Amino acid sequence: MNNPFTHVTTSIVAGLIATALFAGAGIPARESNVEASQQVTKYVRYSHEGNTSYGVLEDTTVYELDGDIFVSPSRSGRRMPLADLTLLAPVEPSKVIAVGFNYRSHIGSSPVPEDPGLFAKFPTSIIGPDAEIVIPSDAGDVHYEGELVVVIGSTAKNVSIEDASDHIFGVTAGNDVSERAWQGADLQWVRAKGSDTFGPIGPAIVTGLDYNDLLVETRLNGETRQSASSEDLLFGVDYIVSYISRYVTLYPGDVIFTGTPGSTRAMKPGDVVEIEVQGVGVLRNTVAAAH
Repeated sequence: MNNPFTHVTTSIVAGLIATALFAGAGIPARESNVEASQQVTKYVRYSHEGNTSYGVLEDTTVYELDGDIFVSPSRSGRRMPLADLTLLAPVEPSKVIAVGFNYRSHIGSSPVPEDPGLFAKFPTSIIGPDAEIVIPSDAGDVHYEGELVVVIGSTAKNVSIEDASDHIFGVTAGNDVSERAWQGADLQWVRAKGSDTFGPIGPAIVTGLDYNDLLVETRLNGETRQSASSEDLLFGVDYIVSYISRYVTLYPGDVIFTGTPGSTRAMKPGDVVEIEVQGVGVLRNTVAAAH
């Protein structure tokens, strides 16, 4: 005989997860940052019963997609409760590019750079929601950096600022994990920024938001440590995409970390860090020591 409470329990769990990850908990009320001509859609990538798929999240239900999410995907007809799925990084980029020193609150009294300061992380740094940020055994000063992350939707090379938005698929939340001692000691930031697990992103890619005015917050063990709007970026999203495309061809699925606001502090094993972007949801990861 079927348990009459099973469906109710599943629904409650799914609702709690969706509320925590996607409802914008902890972000104060602001005017809607949705483009009037666009519909907000939340794309997730997930595993279920050994298979990896993309889907569209609506409330607490995920609708499975067939085809490339960047080229007219269609719904397969299958749907599942969010609570039954394991969310993964919402995209698998071929390249991960980041911008440094892009908030006045982060650079302090230092001069504003004339151009965006670019560096690269590795695709192997990318992890998804609830995956562990693993601190290497010889690391001593690993910091969080909450950021708005741009996801490219179509090939971009030498695009103008005016046309940059045509090549942006959507946005997600990201944590540009950084080892400060290595940043100062190494020739390049290969270890400091590109180590495995140093690039959490998620929980969803969201289309239809005004990425020029989204609140970005970081919480460490529940305490808010960073809070700023993307409208405070020294170099805006469209400018960044155009600038990068002068030198590097951007492909669908590539991601750009746009910079972190304010100050950052070290994380230690056992800490829980949450990056929340307005309209996107909460990217939550636990910090762990290398095994």
